[in-house]
Amino acid sequence: MSIDNIIAQAVSRAVSELYGATTPAESITPQATRKEFEGNLTVVVFPWVKAARKSPEAVGAEIGAWLEANEPAVEKYNVVKGFLNLTISPRFWNSVLAHIADTPDYGLTAAGPESPLYMVEYSSPNTNKPLHLGHVRNNLLGFSLSEILKACGNRVVMTNIVNDRGIHICKSMLAWQKWGEGVTPEKAGKKGDHLIGDFYVLFDKHFKAEVAELMAKGMTEDEAKAASPLMNEARAMLVKWENKDPEVRALWETMNSWVYTGFDETYKRMGVGFDKIYYESDTYLEGKEKVLEGLEAGKMYRKEDGSVWADLTPEGLDHKLLLRADGTSVYMTQDIGTAKLRYEDYPIDKMIYVVGNEQNYHFQVLSILLDRLGFKWGKDLVHFSYGMVELPEGKMKSREGTVVDADDLMDDMVATARSVSAELGKLDGLSAEETDAICEMVGLGALKYFLLKVDPRKNITFNPKESIDFNGNTGPFIQYTYARIRSVLRKAEEEKMETVSYADVVPGEREITLIQALADFPTVVKAAGNTYSPALIANYVYDLVKTYNQFYHDCSILRETDPAVRSMRLELSRQSARVIAAGMKLLGINVPERM
Repeated sequence: MSIDNIIAQAVSRAVSELYGATTPAESITPQATRKEFEGNLTVVVFPWVKAARKSPEAVGAEIGAWLEANEPAVEKYNVVKGFLNLTISPRFWNSVLAHIADTPDYGLTAAGPESPLYMVEYSSPNTNKPLHLGHVRNNLLGFSLSEILKACGNRVVMTNIVNDRGIHICKSMLAWQKWGEGVTPEKAGKKGDHLIGDFYVLFDKHFKAEVAELMAKGMTEDEAKAASPLMNEARAMLVKWENKDPEVRALWETMNSWVYTGFDETYKRMGVGFDKIYYESDTYLEGKEKVLEGLEAGKMYRKEDGSVWADLTPEGLDHKLLLRADGTSVYMTQDIGTAKLRYEDYPIDKMIYVVGNEQNYHFQVLSILLDRLGFKWGKDLVHFSYGMVELPEGKMKSREGTVVDADDLMDDMVATARSVSAELGKLDGLSAEETDAICEMVGLGALKYFLLKVDPRKNITFNPKESIDFNGNTGPFIQYTYARIRSVLRKAEEEKMETVSYADVVPGEREITLIQALADFPTVVKAAGNTYSPALIANYVYDLVKTYNQFYHDCSILRETDPAVRSMRLELSRQSARVIAAGMKLLGINVPERM
């Protein structure tokens, strides 16, 4: 049993005996005592002030005295207002360390057949361009959140909705028809998603030239855009697609297949994946059907021009268009159709959409509409809203080809990791194969950690050089510390150091601080799941690494002459490495055995 659970159960018994109040141990959450106060764990006593009919200070003193007399783990206590600070007996920390060492999958909870089913949607790419830096943050957040929810004992289905239809897709297709000269990814020596992205940019270049030419003849910008022959061709192609024109559909399927092959390579390298992929080309008609059902049931209304709307004024919002006058669907309708298919496929308890904060209104509306249409999870759907990623130079624009491509970014991160690691001597003595593997691990680890350590709601300015630093709050700093611990453990094995019981060892201050940091891991995992925040895991691991490094600096391990003390310190190192690896895995980051 963890120290938090031991204290929670003891406090529950104390409150029952002292005040006759029933408080489940699960509702009592001891926290690490703030550094400016004496103690290891703090319990807030305000919930029992009413039952005790005493001041918070008096309640804290009575519970503290009861714990000191009845709970062997508690050595002493102090009270600061309504906060009961408990000092855990130094010898007791050994049993905490032993508990951690003896617990399989420490800090992680396995899901059962009756566990809640969470569906997490992330990535959501368009098939007219490759994945870019914004997608990278989305993918990393979605994957990490899924892993954290699994670690909290939930069943999780990871899904992707691919935007594979619409005018933007037709722009790339038309540009390929006009200027592609039959080029394929194989002929061009390019990934398919990059090739299609080039044609999307090319369309925009020619479109802008047309608009400029028409404006020079006296048209306004809006008139020129409406009159553009190129744009009108793209619109005509979209109509043909909607009408299932065989030639247009064949080209669409071919070009999309190029893109999907490219996406798969990028996802694999990034270390993310999906249990189920949905396509908007399959879901938009389902959404239209569902909206028409809602119209028939009086949950939507039709205007004179034939368009279908939802009145959201009872919820304090406006009126929302769901079907245009010509019967075509909008994004909201497509999302309703996707929800319908998902609900048929899985008994979803909670739906989480990982989408940028520019879509906050969209998901507020979607939640209301899904609830109206009878989806039991609609009202409580979660929009995991995150901030944008910018570069020091500013925002990115796909049409102008100024985005940071995800593949290029990963290449650059690995190259930078190689350069920095070599300069610092981190690759000395490694084979070419080991060097390549470590540079890949460090480069991608730096990228992932930089994007995940920040509160998801905040915008980020991504600086590649800042992310690859072997000091400070970075992925490489954590990876290097892990490799250092593994080196210590290997040396102990090579020297066949005897392992003896450390049950009678009284841990020192540095050792207690490190054991307590390890003991916090399950609580942090649970908090990260409850608040949907990978940043909590990232910063916990960073703090753990700092704590270990201080312990490593102050406490001799391999040169310790007392076998029991050395055994305890080796176990501390072993469990530190284990928790660091587990925490980084929840972020989708690998750690190297040597470096």
